[in-house]
Amino acid sequence: MLFRRTLRSSAALIALFLPFATACGGDAEADSPADVTLRVGSTGWKSEEAVLKYAGLDDTPYKVKWSLFQGGDQQLQAIRAGALDLASSSEIPPVFAAADGAPNFKVVAVQRGATLNQEVVVPKGSKVTDIAGLKGRKVGYVQNTTAHYFLYELLKRAGLKWSDIDAKPLLPNDGLAALNGGSIDAFASYGTSIITAHQQGATTIGSGKDILSGNFLWSARDSVLGSPEEKAAAADLIARITKAYAYVRDGHLDGFAKVTADATHQPLAQAKKDLAAAQAQRPTRARTVGDDTIASQQKVADVFTELGALKSELDVKSFWSTALDADLEKAL
Repeated sequence: MLFRRTLRSSAALIALFLPFATACGGDAEADSPADVTLRVGSTGWKSEEAVLKYAGLDDTPYKVKWSLFQGGDQQLQAIRAGALDLASSSEIPPVFAAADGAPNFKVVAVQRGATLNQEVVVPKGSKVTDIAGLKGRKVGYVQNTTAHYFLYELLKRAGLKWSDIDAKPLLPNDGLAALNGGSIDAFASYGTSIITAHQQGATTIGSGKDILSGNFLWSARDSVLGSPEEKAAAADLIARITKAYAYVRDGHLDGFAKVTADATHQPLAQAKKDLAAAQAQRPTRARTVGDDTIASQQKVADVFTELGALKSELDVKSFWSTALDADLEKAL
């Protein structure tokens, strides 16, 4: 089955790149996919790179250089600095990257994903049992990320204002250290940092599971969209990740759970449980840009304006683009 999928993937890729080769008057060397190198970001651990390898879909005709970051906000900063071509993040980091000046990127695709392990946790032995109990306490959070957003929403639902807590912006690793060291009373974070916190005895007092949309965005540098070859490569890579997760769901969950457990240093049973729950809640798959996905991010941007984190209202559709839609539809 995997062999047939690989053949189909290769055939689709040839078809995807063929128009670009013929359109350039036979200058095959200059326009070869082999000349393309995509610098791609990943958060927490290199799960995208790992799932492609596990599914046998890492044999791309272009080169991919993966870089690891603690958050999507850092990926967008890297795109702004010219150090990344393609970034994956929640809806939030592109908002702040765009609000910081004229953006040199566009949101070009949406990857639907689970919203599990997005939590507010307190250390072992804490007397705080709910979000309302955070009033007047020191609360760490990962600034300009999902953690920032769902912490604000959870506080509001508990009848608290942002000013009712002593909010401390911290990176995931720093937040874990602060939580264990007693310098903060709670920590809002995501992914591997939450997994590790639970391994260290932390308990959950609030979750972003039903607050977050599950839209995770692919942002591409404008220079990528200006190159037919790089654009096709970006679409193919995003599509391959979708196909790799479909392969995992098609009877190969145990094997990828082992890969996940080894990478995140957690018990295999827990990794399998989390992976199964994530794919059951919202199977990982890409889709093209739509009015609904833009509206979803606009809602998020409006919350940060209300919070005062954005200096002025932001029209998010100004940094979305359908330039990848045709290539992505072909690749999927």
